[in-house]
Amino acid sequence: LNNMKLLVILAATVALTAFRSDKPAYQFYTQTGKTTSYEKLLKEATGADVVLFGELHNNPICHWFELQLAKDLTAQRGTYLVLGAEMFEADNQQALSRYVSGQTSATEFADEARLWPNYDTDYRPIVDLARDKKLTFAATNVPRRYASLVARQGLAALDTVSATGKQHMAKLPLTVDLTLPGYKAMLDMMGIHGGATSGVDGPQAMMPQVENFARAQALKDATMARFILENGRFDGTKPGRTVLHFNGDYHSKNFEGIVWYLRQQQPNLKIVTISSVEADDVSRPQKDWKGLGTFILAIPADMTKTY
Repeated sequence: LNNMKLLVILAATVALTAFRSDKPAYQFYTQTGKTTSYEKLLKEATGADVVLFGELHNNPICHWFELQLAKDLTAQRGTYLVLGAEMFEADNQQALSRYVSGQTSATEFADEARLWPNYDTDYRPIVDLARDKKLTFAATNVPRRYASLVARQGLAALDTVSATGKQHMAKLPLTVDLTLPGYKAMLDMMGIHGGATSGVDGPQAMMPQVENFARAQALKDATMARFILENGRFDGTKPGRTVLHFNGDYHSKNFEGIVWYLRQQQPNLKIVTISSVEADDVSRPQKDWKGLGTFILAIPADMTKTY
């Protein structure tokens, strides 16, 4: 009997040691900081109108989960699933649609569209999934030349854009609330930086330029919201669609950015957000993760990067 007890204790010790030595590549948490699972995320996403996946652009775990979620939602929703991404600018929509519909080759698509440097490794698998499953894929981001124009000259500069150009951005006039925490944090961060480089009067002198940078960010958020809504067709013409959208985490964390602009037009949408964070220890949530998103995807800080 004593030998049996000893064996049980040894087995338990080995099991505990093995568990403690495990190296989890991720952990999901709820908005309130409780441990949760991918299965629960998938269930919530399946019943949502809009799912915003806030990624870390060079994180392989984010990209892997984006592909898994796209696959699993396709299995659940079929062609009622619409994909969309910040990584494609709205004036490249025709090129994206031609490729997804099988009209052009991958080489032709690369020649026709402005693709991110990490497209082949990080986004092409999702685009090819849309091509294979005949899904709609929306190019949602504002063309970068218009964001750059606002960053340099302010929102008034958009009045000089052609009628065709205005079809590729948020509808004007654009409302920007710089008191929203996300934009305010951007202003505070850049204001401090300006003071460090420009002397005593630096922050005040740089304020218009800094504010324009935040307005350019808002233009991106509002444009993505516009094309999410238009492709989701939440006006009742095609009920039941789910839009799965991929964007940098800053564009949707704390339910701001894209979420704020979606709510201005469709306050009753069911929106699920995923916010990605990195930490040395993903086995326990940090206080400042609470409220970042409907789900928080915690990834080890030393995870290998895609670029």
